[in-house]
Amino acid sequence: MNYLTHFQQLDQILVNTRHYWQLLAFTQNDLPWPQLNDKLNDLTSDTLLMLEKNPDLAYDYFTDVIPELPQLKKLTSTFSMVTKEVDFPFWLEAGIKGRKLAQLKSFVAAVDETELPVLEWCAGKGHLGRMLAFKGAKKVHSIEIQPHLCEQGVELAKKYEMNINFTQADVLKDDLAEHIKQTQHAVALHACGQLHQTLMRQAVSSHTQKLSLSPCCYHLMQNSETYQAMSDIALTSKLNLSNYDLKLALQETVTAADRITQKRNIEVEWRLGFDQLMRDVTGKDTYVSVPSVSKSMFSTNFEAFCIWAAEKKSLNLPENINFESYYQKGKTRKKITEKIELVRHLFRKPIEIWLILDRVLYLQQHGYHVTVNEFCDKQVTPRNLLIRAQKEY
Repeated sequence: MNYLTHFQQLDQILVNTRHYWQLLAFTQNDLPWPQLNDKLNDLTSDTLLMLEKNPDLAYDYFTDVIPELPQLKKLTSTFSMVTKEVDFPFWLEAGIKGRKLAQLKSFVAAVDETELPVLEWCAGKGHLGRMLAFKGAKKVHSIEIQPHLCEQGVELAKKYEMNINFTQADVLKDDLAEHIKQTQHAVALHACGQLHQTLMRQAVSSHTQKLSLSPCCYHLMQNSETYQAMSDIALTSKLNLSNYDLKLALQETVTAADRITQKRNIEVEWRLGFDQLMRDVTGKDTYVSVPSVSKSMFSTNFEAFCIWAAEKKSLNLPENINFESYYQKGKTRKKITEKIELVRHLFRKPIEIWLILDRVLYLQQHGYHVTVNEFCDKQVTPRNLLIRAQKEY
């Protein structure tokens, strides 16, 4: 696959369609795209939910009004699945929860290493390292910031007589040059944002022979409000990705429990209802955020939330407010927000792939042969893209 061409085509479409996805949905009082009004207003709640759960159907629904979608769909459906399977004894899987276990097994099957020493980045208790050791990795060095996880990892390695060493370190602050070597295979499963970028940059500097990583949480950046591209080609892009844009790439999730979804729906309705109240009281027709609050607040009532939020914003509320009216306005705003998010979500996977390809091009420009595959089904984790890179000497 020509990743440069892939990136350039994807980049151009994302630039041309910015008005569909580069906006704050919850700040909008009305639908922002007149050309989509009929499509969006025709949606029932059930149909909207169905389209949210089925991206392919959502693409098809909007294709006649957003002409870029067929090409966009093609550019986001080009990575094949690694179909290897791997089994482990029960004692090695003990203590690892369902989806996490499935992720680890699929990742290990895809990056199986029996020759090079392994560097496990942001290791936690070292589950990944132990699985790689069991499958034949002769030596594993695991790096983790939390001392108690390092201690547990050391104990587990001793218990199962595996050649695994731990280093307790902050990978963003500590000098780890002596641990990142040329003759090595560096691995990272879902290291967030700056964590996996740091590994990539240090591995490139050390000419590390192999890297295998599945990136996550692109919005977790340091000291920057906008995304700083890694590759030379991405640095020339006209896209200027904010933290909010980067979060869009992560909004495809495995279905949450009904009670969590219900609480989240209440929170959105109440926040939007209070926003409408605040606009009317202040006369300022702009969205102003309200601080986070314990989820227990949303087991009270809307009036209590408004009083709490007003105190946080130093806002004096007038007497005799019709809180029920503002609650209903919040529910109406939520329906508008949901329709806007449905359109924005057409672009969440393309943005994630843009970010993945930025990393691929960065590694290529530093002399690596790179492949991208899905290492598991998205029901196991939506962050299922695996970058594998090998230095070409």
